[in-house]
Amino acid sequence: MSGGTYTPAPGAAPVGRMIAAQAAFETKMLLRNGEQLLLTVIIPSLLLVLFSTVDIVDTGGGRAVDFLAPGVLALAVMSTAFTGQAIATGFERRYGVLKRLGASPLPRWALMTAKTGAVLVTEVLQVALLTVIALALGWSPRGGVLPVLVLLLLGTAAFSGLGLLMAGTLRAEATLAAANLVFLLLLVGGGVIVPLDRFPDAARAVLELLPISALSDGLRDVLQGGAPMPWGAVGVLTVWAVLGLGAAARFFRWE
Repeated sequence: MSGGTYTPAPGAAPVGRMIAAQAAFETKMLLRNGEQLLLTVIIPSLLLVLFSTVDIVDTGGGRAVDFLAPGVLALAVMSTAFTGQAIATGFERRYGVLKRLGASPLPRWALMTAKTGAVLVTEVLQVALLTVIALALGWSPRGGVLPVLVLLLLGTAAFSGLGLLMAGTLRAEATLAAANLVFLLLLVGGGVIVPLDRFPDAARAVLELLPISALSDGLRDVLQGGAPMPWGAVGVLTVWAVLGLGAAARFFRWE
């Protein structure tokens, strides 16, 4: 201000502030969306309560909740980072939202960073809620916090890459159908509810290489078995993260 008047200072805000504002906006939009809440909160919570209290699936020795809780945490990551993000981004691309945001002062890489931030905030809320429910059901987690954080972050990176790849290459309607179909298939065959040792050996060898299987089994090794860093699961998730994010960066179309 000079001489009692305001001096205009046009220009974009700092990138960090723009990312924070966009991440907050993305998080609010996600939490206000009924379909997203169904995928990210209601379905994982219902599955955890149902299969922990009703003897439907043989989860082996011990309490069912000790087997199910790690798998449902992995499912929550997939529902947010992959299914929810793919559908939301796909329709934003169809309606031209991404094209307009791409022309704004917010760099495109910063927009993707903001979306990732919104995913992480949502996952923190999911993990907190599911942990409270599991503890109320008698869950007794073991193992260290660091391996769990590493697995969750790598799982988020892997599923985010795959979700953005799908949203940036397919039509919105195809993304909607494919993302929900993949969610259902991996719910059944990804070691979330049904142990992988219930499948034939040949099928199991393939299923173990899926990101959801690596994440659920890795979390189970730590939280149920008390194991240190599960390097096998870390390796599988790292490969998926590199391939998924690399392919999304290469093939993503903004319009």
